[in-house]
Amino acid sequence: MAFSQGLPADWIVPDWPASDRVGAVFTTRDGGVSAPPFDSFNLGDHVGDDPSAVAANRRGLGSAMAARPVFLKQVHGTRVVQLDEQMPDGEEADACVSTTPGVACTVMVADCLPVLLADRQGRAVAAAHAGWRGLASGVLETSVNALLRVLASTGQAADTGPGDLLAWLGPCIGPDAFEVGEEVRQAFMSADSEAEGAFRPLGQGKHLADLPWLGRRRLQRLGMEVVAGNDGSASWCTVTQSSRFFSHRRDARVLGSTGRMAACVWLR
Repeated sequence: MAFSQGLPADWIVPDWPASDRVGAVFTTRDGGVSAPPFDSFNLGDHVGDDPSAVAANRRGLGSAMAARPVFLKQVHGTRVVQLDEQMPDGEEADACVSTTPGVACTVMVADCLPVLLADRQGRAVAAAHAGWRGLASGVLETSVNALLRVLASTGQAADTGPGDLLAWLGPCIGPDAFEVGEEVRQAFMSADSEAEGAFRPLGQGKHLADLPWLGRRRLQRLGMEVVAGNDGSASWCTVTQSSRFFSHRRDARVLGSTGRMAACVWLR
């Protein structure tokens, strides 16, 4: 499958002040060949979809981007891997970094928060999969540090710091849909008392959590000044925007499974 006119119109191209050398996209359900409940641009090969449909969709993604997406085996951890031309799919990690043109850092989501990173000059990029477990455990901190280390290793960016990086937050479960227990609130409060602002009590030990707020705060506490994308408003919510986004929380119990979208960033 190939898209004859570039990216499908419904896919999201990040609005962030990245260099022209940086390409980025977030896929939606639009396009693809998967049958329900994976209709139609499912990229997950672990959710029960027809493998041939997933393979066709992945080929379509690469064609649309003119870059090779590298798919990780995501485990809600904090490991970051560096990608190059030889990196195969399936490496166990939840974030990746690259300085190799044409190799796309890729994370899959269906409620978790995808975060794309780049330096202002477009020398390196990274992508992180940030569900609440990974976010609380520090996946964004490890991703930012990995990106800075890779930049320093080039010998051209030894003085680069978090303030020289850009971030974009993609669609995820919204703050009016993400019901969590007290253990989730405590996981964030133990590291940052100000994280209280992300939780609204529902009673009986339950809260509504603002995942994009938590991700944005983590990045800003590192010293990042430009954090674009998901502001927690309804249009970014994977649960409520059912015609546009896959949502594990919305669909898995009713339909048995659901598809996966991808956030990708690469050097041209």
